[in-house]
Amino acid sequence: MARKRRSAVDDLERLDAVFAALSHASRRQVLQLLHLRGGSMTSREIADRFECEWATMSRHFKVLVDAGLIKVVKRGRQRVYRIDRAAIGGPIARWMKWVT
Repeated sequence: MARKRRSAVDDLERLDAVFAALSHASRRQVLQLLHLRGGSMTSREIADRFECEWATMSRHFKVLVDAGLIKVVKRGRQRVYRIDRAAIGGPIARWMKWVT
């Protein structure tokens, strides 16, 4: 029973992280951009499409990575961000089952 309860708590914490990540328009735009560009881009390719400072973009990337919505792979000095489609749908689909 305790294991099942921990799993439910983990699901809720994960869902909170996903909704928090999606709460900012720029982070939603990063996800849309990744989707439209085939699922992966370098950090510079993404940041060049935004008017904010690099530090701001870096924080947006961190929130998306921490929420599990994108993954990052280092290639030399570059970072390539890839959308994690399964991670986006899973927590939201489970939450929809709870509320419908």
